Amino acid sequence: MASPANRKPVMTLYSGTTDPYSHRTRIVLFEKDVECQIVYVDADHKPAELADLNPYNQVPTMVDRDLVLYQSAIINEYLDERLPHPPLMPVDPVSRARARLMLFRFENDWYRLLPEIEGEDKKAATKARHVIRDGLTVISPIFKEQPFILGEEFSLVDCALAPLLWRLEHYKIALPRQAAPIVDYAQRIFSRKSFKLSLTEIEREMVK
Repeated sequence: MASPANRKPVMTLYSGTTDPYSHRTRIVLFEKDVECQIVYVDADHKPAELADLNPYNQVPTMVDRDLVLYQSAIINEYLDERLPHPPLMPVDPVSRARARLMLFRFENDWYRLLPEIEGEDKKAATKARHVIRDGLTVISPIFKEQPFILGEEFSLVDCALAPLLWRLEHYKIALPRQAAPIVDYAQRIFSRKSFKLSLTEIEREMVK
């Protein structure tokens, strides 16, 4: 993804160094092997231009020529349509709708709980950990039959789930023995070149 010294990349991604939402988009970028400048943002010292680009002053934020996008799911679908090879969403409308439903459920059922896990309310944090643990255990049998969430092909749905699975130890979420298939699935994802390249130094240190 390195760019020649005499040419500025068309795309720029303002990315956090630890948040799972930025991590999702970095996985997509490396999966697509797209030329993109990644600007890593310190949450306590955000660059002034970020607030000008994004009214929420948040990462990830993507700039592609005159287009500015934010919210990782929107950025990721845009990248898949803008750079169609390799495709990361199903071709047919029914399968695409099902994929979007899964993305919504990950967001609504699990990702929204992460602030509680990192918050000061220990009871709420414990409850959130149990919800995520149980949810992952429920979907684990899927991976006895197929290598990825949607079947044989790696997709945006896998990109969305991977950062959560990588952070389970960091969030102190221990999966039970019956969740072994999703643990094996996680290792398949973590071994992908795109995933390895997507990790920041801080994210690498999350897993001992």
